[in-house]
Amino acid sequence: MIPIALLGAATLMKFDLHMHTSRYSPCSVTEPLELVESAVAAGLDGIVITEHHHVWAEEELAELRAAAPGLIILAAVEVTCVGGDILVYGVQDATTVPRGITWPELVREVHRQDGATVIAHPYRWGQPIDQLLADLQPEFDGIELMSTNMEEDIQTKASQLFSRMSHLAPLGNSDSHNPETVGAYYTEFPDGTRTIRDIVTAIRQRQTRPAVRRKQGSI
Repeated sequence: MIPIALLGAATLMKFDLHMHTSRYSPCSVTEPLELVESAVAAGLDGIVITEHHHVWAEEELAELRAAAPGLIILAAVEVTCVGGDILVYGVQDATTVPRGITWPELVREVHRQDGATVIAHPYRWGQPIDQLLADLQPEFDGIELMSTNMEEDIQTKASQLFSRMSHLAPLGNSDSHNPETVGAYYTEFPDGTRTIRDIVTAIRQRQTRPAVRRKQGSI
């Protein structure tokens, strides 16, 4: 069983915090409006679009919000670093965290901007994350314990890593690149979570709980 952080809020909100669209991530086949429609169908309360090295502008997000007024739509960024990919929340200018940055450099810059960093899909493709963490000692804020890009054995390894690093916030995300996987995994946040600042605060305070959608169209 994957260990989870206990939340104090009586009502929890469902967010998928790791997803890509074809507009800015060539690896994705999902059109932006398809992403929004899939998120609504999955029963999510909110999404955070995390393109590779690109943060959506507020004007573009406003267009998506108009198409789904009941869905909270935010943006962050996935950064390809030396050592592996990191999800960055709370940074508006992706040029401050460029491709190829080291983990310690990334963490220092994101924390300088009062943001949060989350390890994306640990152990994928044979990533020697245990050694990297021991050598570099980056002060990450969270870790993905489950996603569509993490096979069951990798999820088990991530859970074991979390048990040794329980100061990190545990998250579950779809890492969606197609409409069918949106919301397959998600993270529960305290009631009232609405802004990227709320997301950052909850991660840094470990007020998160990863979850999986049990069946089609139901969470």
